[in-house]
Amino acid sequence: MTVVVAIGTRKGLWLARSEDRVSWQVDGPHHAMQEVYAVAFDARAGLRLMAGVSSPHFGPGVSISDDLGATWEESSTPPIAFPVDDAALERVWQLQPAPASQPGVVWAGTQPSALFRSSDGGRSFEFVEGLWNHPHRPEWEAGFGGQAVHTIVPDPVDPDRVLVAMSTGGVYRTADGGKSWEARNKGIKAYFFPDPWPEFGQCVHKVAQHPASPSRFYAQNHHGVYRSDDGGDTWQSIAEGLPTDFGFAMVVHPHDPDTIFTFPIEADGRRFPPEGKCRVYRSQDAGATWQALGEGLPDDFWTAVMRDALCTDDADVPGVYFGSRSGEVYASPDEGETWHRVAAHLPDVMSVRAVVIPT
Repeated sequence: MTVVVAIGTRKGLWLARSEDRVSWQVDGPHHAMQEVYAVAFDARAGLRLMAGVSSPHFGPGVSISDDLGATWEESSTPPIAFPVDDAALERVWQLQPAPASQPGVVWAGTQPSALFRSSDGGRSFEFVEGLWNHPHRPEWEAGFGGQAVHTIVPDPVDPDRVLVAMSTGGVYRTADGGKSWEARNKGIKAYFFPDPWPEFGQCVHKVAQHPASPSRFYAQNHHGVYRSDDGGDTWQSIAEGLPTDFGFAMVVHPHDPDTIFTFPIEADGRRFPPEGKCRVYRSQDAGATWQALGEGLPDDFWTAVMRDALCTDDADVPGVYFGSRSGEVYASPDEGETWHRVAAHLPDVMSVRAVVIPT
């Protein structure tokens, strides 16, 4: 097999290729000097690579490639644009293909916090007015990195059910294809409010789900790590055993809904791992216990891993990948047991996604 890892940074996109997930060939930059906050592989029909790009001259948009970056297709008109006068697109934070039962459907989350839906594989997008018109929207605030929908989790079975998360605002869920949305934050703490248990306003950093367990979600919050076993209706803490409950990333093992990965960092004023030790933490029992994974990772690592910069592939023995704000990228061929460096000295890594290509 060949594994391709797409690495989105603040100054372009790099592509890394490997046949053993130990030795890597890296090429780039694609979209040089453009922010790439979102990347996604769509393997439902062939293999498409999508990138949410933001040019200081041309502005933000979505670029797609059907030949792994050899050529790129960009629309002559903006594929994502606000049809309202009081908002302008700042950047695309998330690109999420729908399940295989919905060919061509791709969701996009943006800054400011809004949701868009494509039915043509990411070439054009329609504005989801239901989320934008939610009565809570005037009270959604900007987090440190901006005010954006950064997580989109389509239901693996029901096309009308989608869960999103934003900073700040929290978790919202629709059951009618986006016409109406309900806040789903019960049990997620917002320590920065006078009432730390509000209906909405939480700074949720990332939410993940395994398709085999559609009622279970995991969340990394701004202080707090949580699990929901009832579709997001309620959340319970699973932070015990972690060195800190702050971080950005949350990833579910592709074959085991009980195994999850996260990258804890200190907060609020110290955005790096405790003691500067680079460690991915894994739980194999749905958050009841945690294990630090660090063989091959540095102990002098004073940087952070962002919400979309940790991922897995879907090989039989999955690989795990992450990139840092200091431009280092690491890969594990064995579910996090050992690590190897893929690249160094890249710009700030904002998004990492991996795909397995059978040979």
